[in-house]
Amino acid sequence: MNRIELIAQAVECTPLRFTPAGMPVLEMTLAHESEVIEAGRSRRVEMTIAAIAMGDLARMLERTSLGKRMKVTGFLAATRKGSSRLRLHIQAFAAVSDANDTPTV
Repeated sequence: MNRIELIAQAVECTPLRFTPAGMPVLEMTLAHESEVIEAGRSRRVEMTIAAIAMGDLARMLERTSLGKRMKVTGFLAATRKGSSRLRLHIQAFAAVSDANDTPTV
């Protein structure tokens, strides 16, 4: 299973581009901060991750403001064949209320 669910905010976003077949593509960098329990102890997690969205989802994310918190779901894949660098391929997203990290409709 390759499924990622993350509450993050977009901190960088490239202009919308199109594949040769005309599909919209949006590349962005997401930032995430949280505290998790590992081996019975609290651990602070701070990271950035490269992300990409395609199709109608790319057009919707293009209108999302930088810094806006959202819940994203998707999968990880190598940036290029044979590469060890990973990128999150976003399949869904929802705005998140800052009060309790729950998606808003």
